Amino acid sequence: MTYVLDACALISCLNDEPGGDIVDNLLINATDGKSSIYMNIVNLIEVHYASIRSLGSDRAVLILEEILAAPIQVVSVFSNALFQQASRLKASYKCSIADAIGLATAIELSGHFVTSDHHELEAVADNESIPFLWLPSHHKK
Repeated sequence: MTYVLDACALISCLNDEPGGDIVDNLLINATDGKSSIYMNIVNLIEVHYASIRSLGSDRAVLILEEILAAPIQVVSVFSNALFQQASRLKASYKCSIADAIGLATAIELSGHFVTSDHHELEAVADNESIPFLWLPSHHKK
């Protein structure tokens, strides 16, 4: 199974928030080769700047190193298809550009989009064929 994390999913894991245990299990399964986990670099930027704001630059660098050592494959190249899907999703729904890019990454990789952002993304889930793995709502980006 393939999973694509958004920022709030990874933050829930890092901060031991509700749903963090689900992300932990996904990471364990990825380490064991039972699944694949991806994250778009734009969503990783969200995690990194949130770490800088809340913990300071020095601690944020250490957290980023931990993330990059985890079994998360960072998508940093935007294919034409990903670019167009992200643009379509952003134009069609009230979601952030980062969420649109993460969703487009899930489409491109045929993965489940892992998020706790029910408020912003339920309309997408209701109207698109993207499978979601919903975490408990708890964190505002």
